[in-house]
Order: sequence, then C-alpha cells, then structure tokens
Amino acid sequence: MFHGPAQSFAQQARLAVWLSLIAGYTNALTVLLCGQVTSHLTGAVAKFGVEAASGNLAVAGYFFLLVAVFGGGAFAAGVLLELGRVRGANSIYMLAMAVEAALLLGFTVLVDWHAVGKLPPERAQAWLTLLPAFAMGLQNAAITRISGGVVRTTHVTGVVTDLGLDLARLSFGWLGLGRRLAPARARQAKWRTVLLATIPLAFAVGAALGTIVFAWWTEWAMAPACAALVAVVVAAALAPVATVALRPTANEVGDAVAWFRAEPPPGCKQFHLPDVSTWSSQLPANVHVVVLDIAAMADMVPRTADELRMLQQHLRDEGRHLVLANLVTTQLETMEDAGVLLDFDADDLCGEAATAQQRAQWLLAHRHAWGRTAK
Repeated sequence: MFHGPAQSFAQQARLAVWLSLIAGYTNALTVLLCGQVTSHLTGAVAKFGVEAASGNLAVAGYFFLLVAVFGGGAFAAGVLLELGRVRGANSIYMLAMAVEAALLLGFTVLVDWHAVGKLPPERAQAWLTLLPAFAMGLQNAAITRISGGVVRTTHVTGVVTDLGLDLARLSFGWLGLGRRLAPARARQAKWRTVLLATIPLAFAVGAALGTIVFAWWTEWAMAPACAALVAVVVAAALAPVATVALRPTANEVGDAVAWFRAEPPPGCKQFHLPDVSTWSSQLPANVHVVVLDIAAMADMVPRTADELRMLQQHLRDEGRHLVLANLVTTQLETMEDAGVLLDFDADDLCGEAATAQQRAQWLLAHRHAWGRTAK
C-alpha cells in the first residue's frame, strides 16, 4: 500500500496563492523593520556587487550571507521533500511547511523582542533578515518542486514574465492568428493564466496586510502569518487519502504487470490519491505496465482526474505505462471536464478488467516501441 496525496493543479493553485500571501506579508515586515527585502535576491546580489566594489567588505559580506542563507533554505526544502517522499507522508510538502512555520514562529518572537528592546541593536539587522530569508528560500524551493517549476511564491518577476507569454499565446488563439488549442487544452491554459495573474495579487495583498497589522499590533505582527501557515500544515495532515492496494490476479501476463485497486476512504467523496513519486518508487523494477482499477471511485472529482494524469506522466517518465480499468461514463466525463482526457491514449481507458488485461498484454508485446515513444 502507498499513502500520501498527489498534488493536482487545483491543489497547487490554492497552495501557491496562500503561500504567496504569506511571503508578501513576511517581506513587508522585513522591509518595515530593516529596510531589506528577504523573499528574493536580485537586490541583495546587486548590493553585494556595489558594496564589494566600494570596499565596504563587511556590508558586502552581509549581503553574501543573505544570499547563502536563502540558498540554504532551498537546500533544506529539497532534503525535507525527499524525506517526505521516502517516508510516505500524507503530503510531501507537509514537513517542509511545518519547518517553515517553526521558522516564522521564531521570527515572530524576534519581532516581539525587537519591539520591546530585548534584541541587541547590533544584531537586529542580521536576525530579522537572515531567519526569514531562510524560510523564504525553503518555501520557494518547496512550491517550485511541487509544481514542477510552474510557479514561484516569494517573488513575482518570473511569474509576470510567464503571464505575459501566456497572454500573448492566448491572444493569438482568440484572434485566430495562432495554433488553436483543443477545448480541454484551452481551458487548462486559461486556468494557468488565471493562477499566474493571482500570485502577484496575493503577494501584494499579503504585503498590504502585513503593513496594516504591523502598524496596529507591532509586537506580534507575524502571528497571523504563522497561524495561516499552521492551518496549511494541519489541512495537509488531515486530508483523506485513498488506499491503493495490490490486487492478486490470476492472469497470464506475469510479473511485468502490476494490478492495483484504488479505494477511497469510507464515506469520503473528496479525497486525494497517493503521492505519485512515492507510489512509483515502490514498484518493483520489473513492472512495466500498471493497471489501476478505479471502479470504487465512480464519484471522483476533477481534482482526482488531474492526479490520475500526473500518475500517468510520472510512470511514463520512468519508462512504464498506465492502464485504467473499469472506467464508467461519469468518470470519463469528469476527466474531460478536468481537461485531462486528451492526455490519455483511448486504448488505455478500459471499461472492463478483461479489456485492460488485453491492453496490458499488447503493451508488453510492443514494449520497445512505446518505450522509445515515452522517452
């Protein structure tokens, strides 16, 4: 059995917007406290060059350390995400977000100490910027890994660049001047554009909220952001996860095909599929075709359909193939509504177990051909 939810586009979008708001909030406080941004490094790198050239080595060293600490947070995120994957956590990002919540809680205490004069003035600049910089590096790396590089949450330069490119492509499609996308693909592109436009807005709203709360409640201004991040962690920990269990079969295909049956939690219509990286990493090396029986998921929602697409793509990247068995019409309609139906070969969507077995046999017989196509 494998546990731990995959990250669908809808989940990634909610997480990205929420974290962008927290990043904007945190960044506003470091600017108000020290006049230094901590959620991105462009300005810090420029100041490092200027100060080094001017001979201000101590100041240049501070900016170098700020960049190094942000990078250290990104490294820590990679380690924590791998630990979550290996341990089969309920969410691969839960551990990283829990560590970030602890770091921001520490930052909250430092802000309070600074407000009441307990933080030595000569150390205030370092503590009030290095700790949140580490947290922001961790957050940005985590969401980058989870989204496959689609979004960032602690800076908006790349996001606005992608937004401009996507708007240009969509505009040409609307005007009939460019390649027209299939309706499902066009819907996906539109939602991605909406997400890219929402992230800078969320960052700005977070910065505005941080400024307002800081003026009103200086000592514990970071407390709302910490509470919001804790809510993200708790929600991930409590999210219901489907069980995907190996199903014994008496077929003639052999060990090269693994049959699994997905079972949603009792009484739950809103649930996650297991994390795809954990799911596939525990498959034996000799398994080339995975058949997933989803008869028990007749009421699946678009988010689950998106997770099935992610599973298919992940298995394809590993040189394996996914076949869905016991599909019904309502599931196909949900997959179409989610914009993922065109990502599957029609022959891999089987209404009966016998048809799925025949497809698996055909895939094994032609494995070298589709293996080259997958690569």
